[in-house]
Amino acid sequence: MENRTLHLISLSLVSCLLLLFIEQGIEASYIVKTVSKIGLFVFIPVIYIKYIFRENLSTFLNVKKIDFPRLKVGFLAGIGSFVILIVSFILLEEWIDTTGIILDLNQRLGITYETFIWVALYITFGNSFIEEFYFRGVLFLKIYQEGDKLLAYIFSAGLFAFYHVAIFALWFNVWLIGLALLGLFAIGLIFNWLNTKSNNFLNSWITHVLADVAIVAIGYYLFATIQI
Repeated sequence: MENRTLHLISLSLVSCLLLLFIEQGIEASYIVKTVSKIGLFVFIPVIYIKYIFRENLSTFLNVKKIDFPRLKVGFLAGIGSFVILIVSFILLEEWIDTTGIILDLNQRLGITYETFIWVALYITFGNSFIEEFYFRGVLFLKIYQEGDKLLAYIFSAGLFAFYHVAIFALWFNVWLIGLALLGLFAIGLIFNWLNTKSNNFLNSWITHVLADVAIVAIGYYLFATIQI
């Protein structure tokens, strides 16, 4: 394993463990969690790229020249993700503690129906960008380009799934958590593959945005129908 790959893996593991502690250990507010995430997933990697890898950020991420025809697969995958998420929620709703989810969002994170619009916009465009920049642009593609292709796929997708445990650990029972982890791991693998088509993280970001549209739509539905 190359030193650069080892550095990326070590840095990402520490960052995700810190976010897990902030999310579940001290139960920080949504604003504190968001600021921490931006610092760990954006600012620190940017500094790392510039001063440790000594590369220009746009060159590192390969976003100088965008091949728009290659991005169409991201749109198609995003539409498919939107449909799958909505259908999955409809089929599994009776096994999900939807009231508990809304209470957790309200009491632990301070999110209300009125403020959810801002959270929804951040989740759809900001959070999706941060996660794709980090898990795909920094981790997957760089490890993949270093020659560790299988490791790139498995590590990036696995960490992406593990990282989300901090978000839904209190929402689901153990069976749904396991199902969610498997689903997120599979999604991570697909997102990784999408980016081999464009050689940057834009394809998976497009898909992520459209998937998050489905998630925030479900969130609005829950806030509108559940009295808290």
